[in-house]
Amino acid sequence: MTQPKTTALLDTVSRVMVGKEEQIRLLIAALLARGHVLLEDLPGMGKTMLAKTVAQAIGGSFHRLQFTSDLLPTDVVGLHYFNPQKSEFELRRGPVFTDVLLADEINRATPRTQSGLLECMEERQATIEGVTLPLPPAFFVIATQNPIESEGTYPLPEAQLDRFLFRLSLGYGTRDDSREILRRFRDDSPLEQIQPVVSVEEIIAMQAQVRQIHVSEAVEGYVLDLTEASRQHKAVAVGISPRAMLALVRSAQALAFLAGRTYVLPDDVKLAVPALFTHRIQLSMEAELHVTEAEVVAQILQSVPTPVEEGVR
Repeated sequence: MTQPKTTALLDTVSRVMVGKEEQIRLLIAALLARGHVLLEDLPGMGKTMLAKTVAQAIGGSFHRLQFTSDLLPTDVVGLHYFNPQKSEFELRRGPVFTDVLLADEINRATPRTQSGLLECMEERQATIEGVTLPLPPAFFVIATQNPIESEGTYPLPEAQLDRFLFRLSLGYGTRDDSREILRRFRDDSPLEQIQPVVSVEEIIAMQAQVRQIHVSEAVEGYVLDLTEASRQHKAVAVGISPRAMLALVRSAQALAFLAGRTYVLPDDVKLAVPALFTHRIQLSMEAELHVTEAEVVAQILQSVPTPVEEGVR
């Protein structure tokens, strides 16, 4: 019963986003794993459209928040304001009270404003002037980030980067992808035709099912080996944290669920590692001159033996 729903969800998003099957699968996996996604790419790559498509496909509410240098934390979570007609203070909820939040150009806001999202993303609640309010249970953040060399940007602190399950990039795509985009969007936007294929309640139920996906001792050992390799690599100053290690397991469970399996394979772990590791490891100052985080993660994956499939079911 669940597999047709997840297939329909992936297919629906793919109708709008051309040639991005792996990124779409990882983004939906993040949603089912109760994580959040950071899209780091140039303007015009379809980041906003991707967030809107996901919100429409799950029938959820959607808010877009444009981060700027003058944005305040109260613009994110909300505030109590004085209503002169009633002569009393009333609560005005911020845009975080939604199912899907697009935090657009998040690194253009000051660290003080960026920190307003920390509690929301980790604890799924918002504290407004001492009053703590729960966020919608399916709360899902898709944040976009400009390249760090762009003018007027602030690097995200490590604590906030760690709140994002995956960091993804959409990229340009192939020539055939570009041709298909021209044809699909020539007359009308496919986004306008998107109808919900799952409900928010079904997403919440799937999130609970993901936690029940079997993880064998062999796969556990594989995750532990990858974690240790990230900490011992000669180019790495700070490796993967225990929280990131748990996030890797949950990501692999979600990817197995999307594949219609009741158990995790090493390939599920491998698919999640690049998007999960690259924004969490910190290279040494000397290593930064010679390699990138993506190259180091590829070396880590290559250095750790993959367990045989017979031992992972």
